[in-house]
Amino acid sequence: QVQLVESGGGLVQAGGSLRLSCAASGRTFSRYNVVWFRQPPGKEREFVAGISWGIRRYYGDSVKGRFTISRDNAKNSVYMQMNSLKPEDTAVYYCAAGTVDPFVQNPALYTYWGQGMQVTVSS
Repeated sequence: QVQLVESGGGLVQAGGSLRLSCAASGRTFSRYNVVWFRQPPGKEREFVAGISWGIRRYYGDSVKGRFTISRDNAKNSVYMQMNSLKPEDTAVYYCAAGTVDPFVQNPALYTYWGQGMQVTVSS
């Protein structure tokens, strides 16, 4: 069993940066691939970025070059550095973990989810 807790969200101006964290419980966390999804208001959940246990990284097209995902298995944590934020990045952000490849964009295939947190980018 893995429990995920996100932190680091909040309100930021366009062009600013935020660093999201996803802290996990469970000794087997390092075996899971971890992803970030987001759900903008009134829209479906969408894939943002993913990282494998072997540190392969994948990004959604809308965030490539602006967001960087990383992980520290010793700390049971995954991070996402978000730079050059835009108002369209406003959403509830979720981290999720599973055994599917971390470029898979179907949220239903990920087993464990955090509670989500709001990121708001003002113009």
